[in-house]
Amino acid sequence: MVTVLTPLNQLLHLLADGKFHSGTQLGTRLGISRSAVWKQLQGLTELGLNLHRVRGQGYRLPGGLDLLDGNAIQQQLTATAAEQLHALQVVMSTTSTNQQLQRQVKQRALRCVLLAELQTAGRGRRGRSWQSPFAKGISFSLNWSFAGGTGALEGLSLVVGLAVVRALEQLGLLNAQLKWPNDVLVGGRKLAGILIEMHSDTTGSYEVVIGIGLNVAQTQADGQSIDQPWVSLRQLGLQVSRNIVTVAIINHLVDHLLSFQKIGFAGFQHRWHSYHCHQHQLVNLHLSERMITGICRGVNSSGALLLQQDTKMVAFSGGEVS
Repeated sequence: MVTVLTPLNQLLHLLADGKFHSGTQLGTRLGISRSAVWKQLQGLTELGLNLHRVRGQGYRLPGGLDLLDGNAIQQQLTATAAEQLHALQVVMSTTSTNQQLQRQVKQRALRCVLLAELQTAGRGRRGRSWQSPFAKGISFSLNWSFAGGTGALEGLSLVVGLAVVRALEQLGLLNAQLKWPNDVLVGGRKLAGILIEMHSDTTGSYEVVIGIGLNVAQTQADGQSIDQPWVSLRQLGLQVSRNIVTVAIINHLVDHLLSFQKIGFAGFQHRWHSYHCHQHQLVNLHLSERMITGICRGVNSSGALLLQQDTKMVAFSGGEVS
């Protein structure tokens, strides 16, 4: 598997310790001129970072950064995950990892993971924005191919959510729940979201891009513009490196996707119910033009939401639950 590093990524890793580094030292480590270093440093303010300059001492990022490290992530992947993935790339900034990965997939049919320290136009379900300050959350996308038509994709977002929850359990977070069809909650507050986009090819197979956004180190000040209840791992008391969290999610995600291709969602249905935050509760299902109220009885073997209305059970494949 190939890990791709950009010059800006390398520069930030040198500054991530929060200590002073002179322009000469940075140029030597990066193998570029001081003027080239200066050019790269200009990009840091565009990322929303506070670069501290002191004559005679150099440059530093106060407080340092917990940066994603592609090589460190790659080295900790399971043998199965490493075998399944062809490339792992970390970029400093992109509009959307899903959008960028979709463009790359069209150019070359490789299974890739794309991680970004910052998304300027990150998206959630129904076109909502997904906001996260630089190097405080985890935003990544993975592409995967499925044969067998749209039926082979039923329940996919639920399985991805289950993989995220199981990864967080491995790290010590034991109270995460799943909200149909693609959110991870803790105490009713959103911790992670999933966005799946797909397109078919001439053979009838589907190329799917799975996007995952997870709040890791955000504080309350970082989310003042977010229009829904949210929470981060740091607020929940889980102080874990973003690299370790990323490794856990990728390892579980690959395992779940491989199993999903063999057994479909039906093989995960019972396990998903054990994390379902609305199981057997009275809920409102908001559809495009109407709202339906009923007792939520979980999901069927295809991942559709089941609502009980009096003695009638109805399955829904779309909508939003509250």
